[in-house]
Amino acid sequence: MKAWILEKQAPVSQRPLRLVEWPDPHPGPGGIRIRVQACGVCRTDVHIAEGDLPLHKSPLVLGHEIVGIVDEIGAGVDRFRLGQRAGVTWLHSACGHCKFCRAGKENLCPEAHFTGWDADGGYAEYAIVNAAFALHLPEERSFVEMAPWMCPGVAGYRAFRLTGLQKGDRLGLYGFGPTATYVLQVAHALGIAVYVVTRSEKNKNAARELDAEWVGGYDEQMPVQLDGGIIFPPVGDLVPFALRQMDRNGRLVLGPVTMTPIVINDFNLIWGERSITSLAHVTRQDGEAFVKIASATDLAMNIETYPFSQVPQALIAVREGKVKGNAVIRVAA
Repeated sequence: MKAWILEKQAPVSQRPLRLVEWPDPHPGPGGIRIRVQACGVCRTDVHIAEGDLPLHKSPLVLGHEIVGIVDEIGAGVDRFRLGQRAGVTWLHSACGHCKFCRAGKENLCPEAHFTGWDADGGYAEYAIVNAAFALHLPEERSFVEMAPWMCPGVAGYRAFRLTGLQKGDRLGLYGFGPTATYVLQVAHALGIAVYVVTRSEKNKNAARELDAEWVGGYDEQMPVQLDGGIIFPPVGDLVPFALRQMDRNGRLVLGPVTMTPIVINDFNLIWGERSITSLAHVTRQDGEAFVKIASATDLAMNIETYPFSQVPQALIAVREGKVKGNAVIRVAA
C-alpha cells in the first residue's frame, strides 16, 4: 500500500512526511482492516509532526479522522461485516479493566493508545483498528463529510456533554472554529440557546449564519447569564472572563489540550457552585452518540479537500491557518 510516514520530527514547512510503498497490513484477532476513503487533517497531526508532542513510534502514519470500508476481518470479530462503513477516532484502545474504563471513562485510561500517535493512522490506503473501538457510519453520507465527525465532531460533542446542559439552557462558546461549529448545531438540535464570543469577523458571520442567539466580541456585554460555557482558544485569561458570565451552578469546560496560566483572584467567580473542568480526549460512547445525532441532523460544515498526493500541503495549510473549516484528504481515488 501507499502511505505517508513520519520518521523524524520537523516543521511541516520542511515536509517531514515521506510517501512510501509499505506492505499491506492485516488485522489480528479482534481487529479489522479499513480501506481508507478519507482522513481529516487535525492540528494535533501538526503538533506530532513538528515535535510539540513526543514521537511515540517511528516510522509513524499520522491521521486520526479515518473513514472507510471494512475489507478484512480478524478472528473473533462480530461487530462488523465486510463492506460495511467504519470510522476511527483519536482513541485507538484502552485497557478495559482499570477504574476509569470500568466507570465508562476510558478516555482517562492510563494505558490508552491513540490513533496516528501510538498506532498508525489514516494517511495511508489501509488502516488497522480494534473492531471494538471502530464506529458504524451511515450509508447516506459522503466519506469526506464524515471524516471531520471523527475528531472536531466527537470532541465537540464530548465538550458539550461535559457542560451538563439541558433543553432550555444557555450555552456560551468562546472562540468559533470547526469544533465550535459542530457544538452550536448539536446544541440547537437539543433545544439549547447558544451565545458566541469571538474576535474574528469571519467567525462572527459564520456563527450568525448558523443562527446563534447572540454573537459578539470580548469587549461587548453578554446580554444574559449562561448556564454553561466552552472555551476553545488556549488562553488562560479567558477563564475568569467566562466565569463572570456564568449563572450559579454554571459549568465551564476547557477544550484545549494545554492553556496559558489560569489566575482566578476573586472567589466570587466560582462561588455559587460554579465549576471548571477540562476536556480529555473522547470515549466510544461519545463517538456513537455523536454519529447518531449527526446522522439525523443536517450539519453544515466547510470542508476543503486535498488529494492523497498533497498531504504535506494540507498540513502546511492547517499549520498556517489557511483552511476554511476542515481539511480532508481524499485517500481513495
